[in-house]
Amino acid sequence: MNAVIMAVLIMLVLSLLRVNVVFSLITGALVGGLIGGLGMDGTIAAFSEGVGGGANVALSYAMLGGFAVAVSSTGLPEALVNFVLKFIGDKEEARSKKLPRALILFVILIMACFSQNVVPVHIAFIPLLIPPLLKIMNELQIDRRLTASVLTFGLVTPYMLLPVGFGQIFHEIVVTNMAESGLEVAMDQVPKAMFLPAVGMLVGLLIAVFFSYRKPRDYDEVQLTASVETKSNTTDYTSSGLIVAGMAIIAALAAQLWTESMIFGALAGIVVLYVFRAIRWSEADHLLTNGMRMMAFIGFVMIAASGFASVMGETGDVETLVQNSAAAIGGNKALGALLMLVVGLLVTMGIGSSFSTVPIIATIFVPLALELGFSPMAVISLVGTAGALGDAGSPASDSTLGPTSGLNADGQHDHIWDTVVPTFIHYNIPVIIFGWIAAMVL
Repeated sequence: MNAVIMAVLIMLVLSLLRVNVVFSLITGALVGGLIGGLGMDGTIAAFSEGVGGGANVALSYAMLGGFAVAVSSTGLPEALVNFVLKFIGDKEEARSKKLPRALILFVILIMACFSQNVVPVHIAFIPLLIPPLLKIMNELQIDRRLTASVLTFGLVTPYMLLPVGFGQIFHEIVVTNMAESGLEVAMDQVPKAMFLPAVGMLVGLLIAVFFSYRKPRDYDEVQLTASVETKSNTTDYTSSGLIVAGMAIIAALAAQLWTESMIFGALAGIVVLYVFRAIRWSEADHLLTNGMRMMAFIGFVMIAASGFASVMGETGDVETLVQNSAAAIGGNKALGALLMLVVGLLVTMGIGSSFSTVPIIATIFVPLALELGFSPMAVISLVGTAGALGDAGSPASDSTLGPTSGLNADGQHDHIWDTVVPTFIHYNIPVIIFGWIAAMVL
């Protein structure tokens, strides 16, 4: 039995049974390592080595959490909420209409899309924007599974399609690894090749909006947990506070782009808030600690996912999985495209990162696809789609962990059943279909 398949299946089954995702990843890695022939000592060594690789990501999210809560203390989230209220009205009668629901979801969608390309802060905006909106969303009876689907669409689709911000990084990874695997392609070919898979994401979003989660859903009015309580929940904001918050966000963005590090970007933003006294020295430690605590779960999941990926790499069964799939193809292009996409889905579901999946699969997918007679554009589509598959719908992906971190601020949103399962169904299935079509027609 292939170690990768068994490890991913065990991780997914345990997660669906509501076992903590971190423990599910560790258990899956342990079983996968043993099946892959590493033995107990080899599995533990590979996992421990991989864990170190996830420390940078975990620290990045902890710093972003601290920065988000510090910015929240200036009243910026409250200002954003009031801005939305000007359009939907303060009265519950006005909020019962469909237009306010659509407006809130549209604002969330735009923010999510911008976070990948225009202002590449990734998931840092979620703990800033979503918790203050929960009360309004509860009054409007917006199904949080729909909000999770909207957020995940905005976190994934832009980098798949647009060569800007995180999209530029993803496209460069695709082009570089394909070149190292024997196929030179141009950067401007990637958006064209990824257009149909991105349409698959759009189809999934439309199904979620107009069919799956269009009915109202009731939530209890629950006080936000201490980790997301900020001064903006209890006091008014000031113009000077908002200006400093804007300066801090700009500084964080500039530092992130300059240093290519989310850690130093968040640090720059926090320094601005300190220097201009937007947060009091007496409150700063409490605020930053609460922010880090809020994002700690994501950090632990990413660390465990890095260890999981390391064990899978050491077993060598990723290559075996691809080679077995190649043997089953027998020269059939249609079957070959489908199997490559399914393999990409399995690998990304375990690793949790499309950016990390592409280098793993490109080495084998590119020669195989060329041997089957696929065009360069079709190969780009196969590699890019296979990498992106699973980013939506993986328990260990920041594209699902991010939405959960905001929507579960009051403890009423389950990571697996309210984020992972809805995004897996609505995005991975149509993306496989449209990615397969793209491979066959390009």
